[in-house]
Amino acid sequence: MSSTPTVTTLLRAWRSGDEAALDALTPLIYDDLRRIANRHMQLERSGHTLQATALVNEAFVRLSDADLEIQDRAHFLSIAARTMRRILADYGRARRSQKRGGGLSPVTLHEDVVADGRAMDIVDIDDALARLAEIDARKSDVLVLHFFGGLTFEETAEALDISAATVDRDLRFAKAWLANELKDN
Repeated sequence: MSSTPTVTTLLRAWRSGDEAALDALTPLIYDDLRRIANRHMQLERSGHTLQATALVNEAFVRLSDADLEIQDRAHFLSIAARTMRRILADYGRARRSQKRGGGLSPVTLHEDVVADGRAMDIVDIDDALARLAEIDARKSDVLVLHFFGGLTFEETAEALDISAATVDRDLRFAKAWLANELKDN
């Protein structure tokens, strides 16, 4: 049996205040967090002033300040993906507020999600996902984890404690719902 602590063990130790656990944990999850951040940043306007590294760092700060019970690696990555989406949405809202709606560059979601291929603003997407969460939180979570978080069907299923087949069904529904919701924006 290996004496090397698992990611889950290190996450729990970090959340309990063990700074040494964070030092051991960071190289084990940093690439996953960068992948998630890069995926989020691909959806942003070109020339965005927030970079993937800053997004990872801000997510770490928010996660370290939050009172969370981390179950395992997949659960942590799902929370990190949601946190990054919130950071970018907050950033977009602040920018929109400063510009009073003028000059916003749109965010291209994905041709499967936005039926007519038009680009959407991250704030519009975030608002639509919040409305979906009010109707069906799990379907919203599946879309966020898979699309924004870049988790596979299996990782999403593990994070939400559902089957990969349920992930597939929920994802198809959520993408269709989101495309319909965003078509008038």
